[in-house]
Amino acid sequence: MTDYKGKLGSLADKLKKETPATPIQTVHPVKAVTKETEKKSRFNNWIPWSLKKLLKAYAAEADITLKELNIQALREYLKNRNFKNQ
Repeated sequence: MTDYKGKLGSLADKLKKETPATPIQTVHPVKAVTKETEKKSRFNNWIPWSLKKLLKAYAAEADITLKELNIQALREYLKNRNFKNQ
C-alpha cells in the first residue's frame, strides 16, 4: 500500500511540474451566413400521393428540400403566368 501511495504522490508532483505536451485547442467563431429574412406563412393543401412521391424523388436528386421545391415551383408558375404583384 505504501508503494501505491508513493507512486501516486510522485505522479501528482510530476503533473504539477511538467507542462502538457499536447497543444491546446483554439476555438474560432463561425461566420454567420446572412440570409434573406422574409415573413413566413403556413401553406397546406392536399395533393395526389403519386405526385408527392415524384416531388420527393426530384428533391432528393436535386439535393433540395420539399419546401424549397414548392417555393421554386410556385414562383415559376406565377412568373410563367406573367403575374406581377403590385
